[in-house]
Amino acid sequence: MGTSTYITGVAGFIGSHVAEALLRRGDRVHGLDNFDPFYDKALKERNLASLAAFPAFRFTEGDIRDPSVLEDWGKPGPVDTVIHLAAKAGVRPSIRDPVGYADVNVLGTARVLEWARSRGCSRVLFASSSSVYGGNRKVPFSEDDPVDHPVSPYAATKKAGELLCHTYCHLYGMDIVSLRFFTVYGPRQRPEMAIHKFTRCLFEGRELSMFGAGDSRRDYTYIDDVVEGVLGALHAPPGFRVYNLGESATISLDELVALLERETGIRAIRNYLPPEPGDVPVTHAEISRARAEIGYAPKVGVEEGIKKFVDWYRKAAGQLQPERRGR
Repeated sequence: MGTSTYITGVAGFIGSHVAEALLRRGDRVHGLDNFDPFYDKALKERNLASLAAFPAFRFTEGDIRDPSVLEDWGKPGPVDTVIHLAAKAGVRPSIRDPVGYADVNVLGTARVLEWARSRGCSRVLFASSSSVYGGNRKVPFSEDDPVDHPVSPYAATKKAGELLCHTYCHLYGMDIVSLRFFTVYGPRQRPEMAIHKFTRCLFEGRELSMFGAGDSRRDYTYIDDVVEGVLGALHAPPGFRVYNLGESATISLDELVALLERETGIRAIRNYLPPEPGDVPVTHAEISRARAEIGYAPKVGVEEGIKKFVDWYRKAAGQLQPERRGR
């Protein structure tokens, strides 16, 4: 049997896809998740159900900040690799709860890194975010660009996580990769994210709340491409490495809604609202380093990806719940 990989946040969107890919290739996967109430627990349970069919999958429910949980999680045996995806997610919610985000995303990351070190794990993959680039005006964003001016608590916690990873690499000789994800979407995407939320609003005949003038641009990255990037990062060069995982293309908010209108066949009711604090005008990934070092080669452009997402939504809509309100 393959290597033993430990994944935090395994019941989430990216975590469940990565775990499934590893299981399909024959790895043992030990997942950890605390079912944070950011969105409906039933959605995460559905994600886990597809993993439970694999005999090599083991799941522990608990919080990454709890040392006793981590101790129980690691009892089965050797820890070859840790993929740390667990976090409190979202730029806008972090502005309302900066302390909670720091507690989970910074303290929790420190706990996971220390646990990995104590277990003799030599390789860790850390889920960072394109948000660390803040309002950088130079595009596309390169891994060597300064990221010292985050504009949301969420972004600051991801920058802090990267610094912790660098420190553990420097002090303890661990090989650690920081993956900066660029607006990942696809089947099982979190319900509060724009593509999922807008699709649901279209089918339910509700207006789309669009922050800004519709000209903000994002680098949307399809989940299958991100999974391939994560798997490639398992074989990254030694030391501390940082990679952008994006499609290296951008689309405006208005253009995105137009694509969703085309694929759903439903005309959107647009409600333009003032930009929110923490929003940035553009994200755009420079991916030449990821191409050269980990073989990252995104294949699914946003037009194809939106079609795939809407097809999935039509099939899954009866089992999906609206996102939790007040967040």
